[in-house]
Amino acid sequence: MLFRLFKEGFYFAINSIIVNKLRTFLSLFGITIGIFSIISVFTVLDWMEKSIRDSIATMGDNVLFVQKIPWSFSPDMPWWDVMKRPSVSKDDYLAILNRSTRTKFVCLTVRQQEQVKYNKNIAGNISIWATTQEFEKLRTFEIENGRYFSPEESASGRNIGMVNSVLAKRLFDRVDPVGKRITIEGKKTYVIGVLKKEGEGGLKELLDEKIIIPFNFGKIFINMRNSLLNADIMIIPKDEVPFNELSDETTMILRAARRLGPDQLSNFSINRTSMLSQGFDAVFAAINFGGWIIGGFAVLVGGFGIANIMFVSVRERTNQIGIQKALGAKRFFILQQFLVESMLLSLIGGLLGIFMIFLATLIINYLYDLNVYLTVANIILAIVISGLIGVIAGYAPTNSAAKMNPVEAIGFSF
Repeated sequence: MLFRLFKEGFYFAINSIIVNKLRTFLSLFGITIGIFSIISVFTVLDWMEKSIRDSIATMGDNVLFVQKIPWSFSPDMPWWDVMKRPSVSKDDYLAILNRSTRTKFVCLTVRQQEQVKYNKNIAGNISIWATTQEFEKLRTFEIENGRYFSPEESASGRNIGMVNSVLAKRLFDRVDPVGKRITIEGKKTYVIGVLKKEGEGGLKELLDEKIIIPFNFGKIFINMRNSLLNADIMIIPKDEVPFNELSDETTMILRAARRLGPDQLSNFSINRTSMLSQGFDAVFAAINFGGWIIGGFAVLVGGFGIANIMFVSVRERTNQIGIQKALGAKRFFILQQFLVESMLLSLIGGLLGIFMIFLATLIINYLYDLNVYLTVANIILAIVISGLIGVIAGYAPTNSAAKMNPVEAIGFSF
């Protein structure tokens, strides 16, 4: 019986939609824009969150970072005191390398912006990563062409480097970069490898538009004593060594190496990728809340549009409702008849909104290669929101129709 009632209500709704094309279009347009607004916000947020978390993942979830600046600040840590700290140095790296008993791999990396030139092609503000040999053991990256530098080349400070494919395309166009000579800050450098592109978005602390060179080569043109030097030490513990133990040991070694007294605060920070993840959890929670507010207003406008159209629909069919009730139609039949129409309008509008977002993601990915995707969760969310809006927006006019007195309803048109 319920199925038959729903089927008849569905036919009534379809007939009303077909007969009143302009009214249907206006109803669909409002809810389509509403769903497009709220789901597009969540789609962009999902892409941003995935990009950032993927970027964090490339840094390694089992890596400790010794740096000048902490990734999370406490209220009792003045910013000026942090900025006065000395930068991480090669002496810190050697202290950990020689004294640590819990470290599996340790790597020192220094970054500096430089101008890079190949023949007449110039690329400015390229990040040069001068790093020790262990870099490949601690960072995730793929070599598209060529090779990584050998221990001998690293120790001797050979003037070699690896460029990312994005930078290689800018400098070399279609020429194979491997074996070619570039200049970094006027220093001749031979390209021995090309790194695969890591993608768009995220923290942008990826290897795109960067050059990796041996640390001992970088010392030639990078001032390692600069207090503003951008440097860090990455550490991986030995198997089954807890992070807390490694962190405590590293703190002890560095405090001794820097000759800090018992009453002095540590002038360095030990960071983990989990600290970034926790920080972004709060940020994305706030952004998602804002997304609900922004998209919610758009959906609300669409809901008012459907409610208005349903009031018009009920008024137009008052005489028909009276005849149905006079013939024995129950209140539930009248109620579900109009609710089905309201829900159908809302769901069709929601599906059109989803389709528009899908087309938008295809265009964006084609033009910018951003890997933005409409997730199944967002599709389900859009359908659920559309259905709920249809029920909520259609209930008031539908309920008024179901309560009508059949005699008054039949006489309404006279």
